[in-house]
Amino acid sequence: MSTDSARINLTHHFLIAMPGMRDETFGRSVVYLCEHSERGALGLVINKPSDINLRDLFEKVELPTDRTAIGDSPVFQGGPVKTERGFVLHEPMFADPPDNTEPIYASTMTIPGGLELTTSKDVLEALAAGGGPRKVLVSLGYSAWGEGQLESELAENSWLTVDADPAVIFDTPIDQRYDKALMLLGLQAWTLSPDAGHA
Repeated sequence: MSTDSARINLTHHFLIAMPGMRDETFGRSVVYLCEHSERGALGLVINKPSDINLRDLFEKVELPTDRTAIGDSPVFQGGPVKTERGFVLHEPMFADPPDNTEPIYASTMTIPGGLELTTSKDVLEALAAGGGPRKVLVSLGYSAWGEGQLESELAENSWLTVDADPAVIFDTPIDQRYDKALMLLGLQAWTLSPDAGHA
Protein backbone atom coordinates (compact mmCIF):
# COMPACT_ATOMS: atom_id res chain seq x y z
CA MET A 1 0.00 0.00 0.00
CA SER A 2 1.36 3.41 -0.89
CA THR A 3 1.97 6.02 1.78
CA ASP A 4 -0.61 8.27 0.07
CA SER A 5 -3.46 5.85 0.70
CA ALA A 6 -2.24 5.28 4.27
CA ARG A 7 -2.83 8.97 5.01
CA ILE A 8 -6.40 9.13 3.70
CA ASN A 9 -8.79 10.47 6.34
CA LEU A 10 -12.49 9.94 5.75
CA THR A 11 -13.72 11.15 9.14
CA HIS A 12 -17.07 12.98 8.67
CA HIS A 13 -17.58 11.32 5.27
CA PHE A 14 -20.27 9.00 3.99
CA LEU A 15 -19.37 5.58 2.69
CA ILE A 16 -21.97 4.63 0.08
CA ALA A 17 -22.16 0.94 -0.79
CA MET A 18 -21.72 0.21 -4.47
CA PRO A 19 -24.78 -1.53 -6.01
CA GLY A 20 -22.85 -4.78 -6.43
CA MET A 21 -22.34 -5.22 -2.67
CA ARG A 22 -24.38 -8.24 -1.62
CA ASP A 23 -23.47 -8.17 2.08
CA GLU A 24 -26.64 -8.32 4.21
CA THR A 25 -25.39 -5.66 6.64
CA PHE A 26 -23.86 -3.26 4.16
CA GLY A 27 -25.74 -3.76 0.87
CA ARG A 28 -27.34 -0.41 -0.15
CA SER A 29 -26.05 1.14 3.05
CA VAL A 30 -24.82 4.62 3.85
CA VAL A 31 -22.25 4.66 6.66
CA TYR A 32 -21.34 7.86 8.49
CA LEU A 33 -17.66 7.64 9.45
CA CYS A 34 -17.11 9.00 12.96
CA GLU A 35 -13.41 8.22 13.01
CA HIS A 36 -10.78 7.18 10.48
CA SER A 37 -7.06 6.94 11.11
CA GLU A 38 -4.13 4.69 10.26
CA ARG A 39 -5.42 2.34 13.01
CA GLY A 40 -8.78 1.77 11.29
CA ALA A 41 -12.25 3.27 11.04
CA LEU A 42 -15.50 3.43 13.01
CA GLY A 43 -18.90 4.40 11.67
CA LEU A 44 -22.66 4.02 11.90
CA VAL A 45 -25.05 2.80 9.21
CA ILE A 46 -27.61 5.63 8.95
CA ASN A 47 -30.26 4.09 6.70
CA LYS A 48 -31.12 0.69 8.19
CA PRO A 49 -33.68 0.91 10.99
CA SER A 50 -33.97 -2.00 13.42
CA ASP A 51 -37.29 -3.47 14.52
CA ILE A 52 -37.39 -1.40 17.72
CA ASN A 53 -38.06 2.28 18.32
CA LEU A 54 -36.75 4.68 20.94
CA ARG A 55 -39.66 4.00 23.28
CA ASP A 56 -38.71 0.30 23.28
CA LEU A 57 -35.09 1.22 23.98
CA PHE A 58 -36.06 3.58 26.82
CA GLU A 59 -38.12 0.77 28.38
CA LYS A 60 -35.22 -1.63 28.01
CA VAL A 61 -32.91 0.70 29.96
CA GLU A 62 -35.69 1.62 32.43
CA LEU A 63 -36.17 5.23 31.38
CA PRO A 64 -39.83 6.20 31.41
CA THR A 65 -40.89 8.77 28.82
CA ASP A 66 -44.10 10.30 27.58
CA ARG A 67 -42.47 11.94 24.57
CA THR A 68 -44.59 10.44 21.81
CA ALA A 69 -42.80 12.06 18.88
CA ILE A 70 -39.31 10.97 19.83
CA GLY A 71 -40.51 7.61 21.17
CA ASP A 72 -41.70 6.65 17.70
CA SER A 73 -38.26 7.33 16.18
CA PRO A 74 -36.52 4.17 14.97
CA VAL A 75 -33.36 2.79 16.49
CA PHE A 76 -30.89 1.99 13.73
CA GLN A 77 -28.69 -1.04 13.08
CA GLY A 78 -25.40 0.84 13.25
CA GLY A 79 -23.32 -2.17 12.30
CA PRO A 80 -22.38 -5.69 13.35
CA VAL A 81 -20.05 -4.79 16.26
CA LYS A 82 -21.36 -4.56 19.88
CA THR A 83 -25.00 -4.73 18.82
CA GLU A 84 -26.11 -4.68 22.46
CA ARG A 85 -24.64 -1.20 23.01
CA GLY A 86 -26.29 2.11 22.18
CA PHE A 87 -24.61 4.86 20.17
CA VAL A 88 -26.15 8.32 19.86
CA LEU A 89 -25.03 10.50 16.97
CA HIS A 90 -26.16 14.06 17.57
CA GLU A 91 -25.64 17.75 17.02
CA PRO A 92 -23.06 19.35 19.35
CA MET A 93 -24.21 20.04 22.90
CA PHE A 94 -22.14 22.30 25.15
CA ALA A 95 -22.31 23.05 28.84
CA ASP A 96 -22.77 26.63 30.07
CA PRO A 97 -21.23 29.18 29.71
CA PRO A 98 -21.74 29.59 25.93
CA ASP A 99 -18.00 29.73 25.15
CA ASN A 100 -17.42 26.34 26.77
CA THR A 101 -16.60 23.73 24.13
CA GLU A 102 -16.43 20.71 26.45
CA PRO A 103 -18.97 18.00 25.55
CA ILE A 104 -21.90 17.94 27.94
CA TYR A 105 -22.25 14.13 28.21
CA ALA A 106 -19.92 11.71 29.97
CA SER A 107 -18.66 9.59 27.07
CA THR A 108 -18.71 11.80 24.01
CA MET A 109 -16.43 11.85 20.99
CA THR A 110 -16.34 15.15 19.14
CA ILE A 111 -16.15 14.44 15.42
CA PRO A 112 -14.20 16.94 13.31
CA GLY A 113 -16.89 18.31 11.02
CA GLY A 114 -19.39 19.21 13.69
CA LEU A 115 -21.22 16.20 15.16
CA GLU A 116 -20.81 14.24 18.39
CA LEU A 117 -21.08 10.54 19.23
CA THR A 118 -22.17 9.71 22.77
CA THR A 119 -22.18 6.23 24.31
CA SER A 120 -23.14 7.07 27.90
CA LYS A 121 -26.68 6.66 29.26
CA ASP A 122 -26.93 10.34 30.28
CA VAL A 123 -27.84 11.43 26.74
CA LEU A 124 -30.73 8.91 26.69
CA GLU A 125 -31.83 10.19 30.12
CA ALA A 126 -31.88 13.74 28.74
CA LEU A 127 -33.87 12.68 25.66
CA ALA A 128 -36.38 10.71 27.72
CA ALA A 129 -36.88 13.70 30.03
CA GLY A 130 -37.56 16.09 27.17
CA GLY A 131 -34.12 17.65 26.90
CA GLY A 132 -30.97 16.68 25.07
CA PRO A 133 -30.04 17.33 21.47
CA ARG A 134 -32.84 18.02 18.98
CA LYS A 135 -31.17 16.19 16.11
CA VAL A 136 -30.26 12.61 17.00
CA LEU A 137 -29.73 9.21 15.41
CA VAL A 138 -29.67 6.33 17.88
CA SER A 139 -28.17 3.01 16.87
CA LEU A 140 -27.40 -0.34 18.39
CA GLY A 141 -23.99 -1.51 17.29
CA TYR A 142 -21.43 0.10 15.04
CA SER A 143 -19.31 -0.66 12.00
CA ALA A 144 -15.55 -1.06 12.30
CA TRP A 145 -12.60 -1.66 10.02
CA GLY A 146 -9.13 -2.69 11.16
CA GLU A 147 -5.86 -1.17 10.03
CA GLY A 148 -5.82 -0.90 6.22
CA GLN A 149 -9.11 -2.81 5.84
CA LEU A 150 -11.24 0.12 4.67
CA GLU A 151 -8.50 1.26 2.30
CA SER A 152 -8.51 -2.24 0.77
CA GLU A 153 -12.28 -2.16 0.32
CA LEU A 154 -12.00 1.27 -1.31
CA ALA A 155 -9.33 -0.05 -3.67
CA GLU A 156 -11.72 -2.90 -4.59
CA ASN A 157 -14.39 -0.28 -5.45
CA SER A 158 -16.78 -1.53 -2.75
CA TRP A 159 -17.62 2.00 -1.62
CA LEU A 160 -18.06 5.51 -2.93
CA THR A 161 -17.08 8.32 -0.56
CA VAL A 162 -18.33 11.88 -0.18
CA ASP A 163 -18.22 14.60 2.48
CA ALA A 164 -21.04 13.98 4.94
CA ASP A 165 -24.08 16.23 4.99
CA PRO A 166 -25.87 16.17 8.38
CA ALA A 167 -29.16 16.95 6.60
CA VAL A 168 -29.03 13.46 5.05
CA ILE A 169 -28.65 11.95 8.55
CA PHE A 170 -31.22 13.99 10.43
CA ASP A 171 -33.67 15.52 7.94
CA THR A 172 -34.01 13.02 5.08
CA PRO A 173 -36.58 10.17 5.15
CA ILE A 174 -34.81 6.87 5.79
CA ASP A 175 -35.77 5.30 2.46
CA GLN A 176 -34.29 8.29 0.58
CA ARG A 177 -30.91 8.49 2.35
CA TYR A 178 -29.05 6.18 -0.05
CA ASP A 179 -30.19 8.14 -3.10
CA LYS A 180 -29.59 11.50 -1.39
CA ALA A 181 -26.05 10.49 -0.46
CA LEU A 182 -25.41 9.47 -4.08
CA MET A 183 -26.80 12.82 -5.23
CA LEU A 184 -24.05 14.54 -3.22
CA LEU A 185 -21.73 13.01 -5.85
CA GLY A 186 -24.07 13.96 -8.70
CA LEU A 187 -24.98 10.28 -9.17
CA GLN A 188 -28.13 8.18 -9.31
CA ALA A 189 -28.27 4.51 -8.38
CA TRP A 190 -29.46 3.38 -11.83
CA THR A 191 -26.35 4.90 -13.47
CA LEU A 192 -24.05 2.66 -11.45
CA SER A 193 -23.38 -0.79 -12.81
CA PRO A 194 -23.04 -3.44 -10.10
CA ASP A 195 -19.62 -4.17 -11.59
CA ALA A 196 -18.51 -0.53 -11.87
CA GLY A 197 -15.67 1.16 -10.07
CA HIS A 198 -15.48 4.72 -8.89
CA ALA A 199 -17.50 7.25 -10.83
